[in-house]
Amino acid sequence: MKQGIHPEYRPVVFRDQSAGYAFLTRSTVTSERTVQWEDGHVYPVVDVDVSSASHPFYTGRMRTLDTAGRVERFKRRYGND
Repeated sequence: MKQGIHPEYRPVVFRDQSAGYAFLTRSTVTSERTVQWEDGHVYPVVDVDVSSASHPFYTGRMRTLDTAGRVERFKRRYGND
């Protein structure tokens, strides 16, 4: 790798406040805010709108559409008799 052209890769806490969920990972994202993590170290924190703890697909609250009913209704309305 070339020296001096890559952003700093360091531990960062991502926090989903709507779900009360946070996780520590490594990233190049920057943040002025910090938080003290469970291990006692202080890390930059980034607040996110959606995470796996609040996304409907991962929580099982996803709504499924009745596509078969829509197709049948379309065929009834516009299909050849």
